[in-house]
Amino acid sequence: MFVYFDVQHIYYLPQYIPVIEKLSNRGHQCALVFYRSQEKQFIDICETFAVEHSIKAIWLEDKSNTLDFYQGVECDWVVFGNAFLDVDKLNNKSVLMQHGIGPKSCYYDVSNTTTTVRFVEGEHRLKRLKNLYPNGNFVDSGYAKLDPIINNSVEKVDLAGLGLDKNKPTLLYAPTFYPSSIECMSDDFPECFPDYNIIIKPHFFSLSKPRYKKQKSKIMRWQKYNNVYLTNESEFNLTPFLAVADIMLSDASSAIFEFAALDKPVVWCDFYKLRWNYRGIFSYRFKARLDEDINYFHKICQRAEQFSDVVSAVQLCASESEEFRFNRKKIIEQLAGKIDGNCADRIVNYLESYE
Repeated sequence: MFVYFDVQHIYYLPQYIPVIEKLSNRGHQCALVFYRSQEKQFIDICETFAVEHSIKAIWLEDKSNTLDFYQGVECDWVVFGNAFLDVDKLNNKSVLMQHGIGPKSCYYDVSNTTTTVRFVEGEHRLKRLKNLYPNGNFVDSGYAKLDPIINNSVEKVDLAGLGLDKNKPTLLYAPTFYPSSIECMSDDFPECFPDYNIIIKPHFFSLSKPRYKKQKSKIMRWQKYNNVYLTNESEFNLTPFLAVADIMLSDASSAIFEFAALDKPVVWCDFYKLRWNYRGIFSYRFKARLDEDINYFHKICQRAEQFSDVVSAVQLCASESEEFRFNRKKIIEQLAGKIDGNCADRIVNYLESYE
């Protein structure tokens, strides 16, 4: 088989990588399709990634070229990490592997466009998608992004090499860009956790998009603390940091489900800096952006309604009951599917056997 992986954004790659590796190991050919309509530093990172992993890279100028390109090539499958509005015009079989499993409504909305198959995570999501789109083809494969952690093949993080103390527990703060908790966090946030290493892994947009410059300013302030490591742009893959961290702090992010799927404690920072057109009489826009799945956060996380609650929430993480952990595991099975390290195998098996 020949399979193209469409990479609109670099953060699609962690979901693709385990599947690409399985395909390659079985003798299939893969190619990555990148876009030059992004910041130069991300173009450089994508080029380096393709070279280091010996994967063919194809570059399009922007998304206006996507349809013409895929209509003009011969392949068995095209894999997308987000909705592609012209998917019904393709001559090739198509796959949707949504790049996140978070609580935003776009997780379900992207199936407005019908791919040949969409791989999903867990019975809960499978059932909802089938009800919403009865003509769609949905397969519960589990979340391939987590396979390397379960299989212990994920890149190892050397805490000492990051300037951190390997004898301290590690907090991972992994906020999304919108709606985000970053601007509501204290300027001296790292001072509240002197006995912890803190790894800050923000979304790319928080550091690269001008509209989020206030987020970047706060993040750069935190970086000055001795117990903090701020990931750089080339460290786009969250999974090595999920593996090394003991506790996660996050907000309306897919990362919460991902970390909880590893049976690790999470603090849900349920406080956000909202744009003026998402507040007051416009609050319906905020509610529309988030899906009802965010209600599961109450059952799998320690909730902080404001920054002043974060310290006590972290303390609660250290004393989670067996009952809480058991219930979290059952919920995660519904929301992330099987966490067995074989998700990519199930995906590749399906692609190989499809007729």
